[in-house]
Amino acid sequence: MYQRMLVPLDGSKLSEVVFPYAKELAGRLGLEVVLLHVHSPGESETVPLHRAYIEHKAEMIRRQSQEVQTKVGVGEVGRAVQVRGELAVGYPADEILRYAEENDVDLILMATHGRSGIRRWVMGSVADRVLRASKVPVWLVRAGIPEGIVYDKWPKRTILVPLDGSGLAEEVLPHVEALAKQHGTELLEVVLLRVYEPVSALGYYPPSARFETPSGAVHVMPRDYARGERARQKIITEQYLAGVSQRLNGAGLNKVRFEALAGTPAEVIVDYANNHPFNLIVMSTHARSGLSRWAYGSVAARVLHGVSSPIFLVRAGATKTAELRSP
Repeated sequence: MYQRMLVPLDGSKLSEVVFPYAKELAGRLGLEVVLLHVHSPGESETVPLHRAYIEHKAEMIRRQSQEVQTKVGVGEVGRAVQVRGELAVGYPADEILRYAEENDVDLILMATHGRSGIRRWVMGSVADRVLRASKVPVWLVRAGIPEGIVYDKWPKRTILVPLDGSGLAEEVLPHVEALAKQHGTELLEVVLLRVYEPVSALGYYPPSARFETPSGAVHVMPRDYARGERARQKIITEQYLAGVSQRLNGAGLNKVRFEALAGTPAEVIVDYANNHPFNLIVMSTHARSGLSRWAYGSVAARVLHGVSSPIFLVRAGATKTAELRSP
C-alpha cells in the first residue's frame, strides 16, 4: 500500500521526533524514505551545511531501518531499504506538496511543532497547508510526545479509529489494516470509537405526551422518552461498530473492540484518547464542507490540539487516498 514516504525536516531536534517511526516503517515495509529539507532562496551560502545534514540523517535512518529488518527477520525476503536526502528551495509547505505530487509519494510523515508549538503548525503554517492540500495521508507526530507512546517501543500497540458512520470516514480502514499488519496483527489492538449525540426530550414534548399506537393511546413522560431514545441510539451505534469490527476481523485483524459513547464528538474523542494509552489515532478529515472545516474549529482540529498521541490523517475523497497500490 505504501511505497514511498516523505519526511520533511527543518533541521531542528523537534522535527526529528519522527525518526523512530521512519525507521520502523522503512524496515518493516521495505518502503523508500525521502528526507526533505527546504531552505529559503537567501540561504544559498548554507546549502553545503543543509546537504551534509540531510545526507547524514538519511544514512542514519537507512542503517537503523536495516537493523529493524534484521530484528524482525524480513531482511532477506523484504525489499532493500532505500533512504535518501533531498534539498529544495522555497516555502516549506509548497515544496513539500510539490515534491509529494511529482514523485508519487504515498505517505507524509512530519512533526507538529513549529516555532510557537503545535498550534502554529496546525493553524496557518506548514502542517496546516500540507493537511489542506495533500492527496496522500499525513502522519503527524507531536514534538515532546511521552516516551511510552513512541510507536516502536510500546509492547502492546493500540490504534484508535474514530468513525462517524459515513463512508468517507471509513476510507481510513484500508490504512488501519496496513498499519496493523506492519507490526503483526497479534501484537496490535484496534479500538473503534463512534460518538453519538445525546438526546434530551425536555422541551420536545409537553409534560405528558400522548402517542397513538395500534393498541391505543399511550402517555409517555419526556424523561422516559429520552431514556428510551438514548438506549436506541446506543444499540444502533453498537450494531454499526460491530459490523465494522467484523470487516476488520475478516481482513485478519483479530484484536478489535469498539466503544459507543454519548456526547460531543471532539470532546469525547480527546477525553477517551487522553485516558487510554494509544500509539496512534487514525481518522478521516472530511466533514460536511471538506478539509477546511476539519482543520478550523471542528473535530479534527480539536483532536489535534487536545491529544498527545500521534495522528494519522486521511483526506477522504482525495485521489491518491483511494489508490491502494501493492508494495
